[in-house]
Amino acid sequence: MEIRVYYEDTDCGGVVYYANYLRWLERSRTEFLRERGIELATLMQQDTWFSVSECNIKYKKPAKYGDLISATTELDEVGGAAFWVKNQVWRDDELLADARVRIACMSGAGKAKRLPKEVVECLYKNP
Repeated sequence: MEIRVYYEDTDCGGVVYYANYLRWLERSRTEFLRERGIELATLMQQDTWFSVSECNIKYKKPAKYGDLISATTELDEVGGAAFWVKNQVWRDDELLADARVRIACMSGAGKAKRLPKEVVECLYKNP
């Protein structure tokens, strides 16, 4: 997914504020799910919610005002009640940020629950 870095994304020096990478990774994960037929609104109606329960991100190089970057998501691992993705932010062929994120499956009441079988099947689909 391509993203243009706007002034609002940066600090006073024109360098992207670190927390903005998390927003971009979230968008990339949402599109990853959508491309595989997983609609979050539908799951929420079925009392199935996803929540980031762990995020390890390494910032390699800064993105700057005006850059055209891309955020990517790949499935890394699937467990009973969670899945892990590998997220990256790139500028051309330069890796800017590398993250591994755990997405927990839970009920609306905040209790852990197993990933629905249909969701697991969709996670493995190639769009």
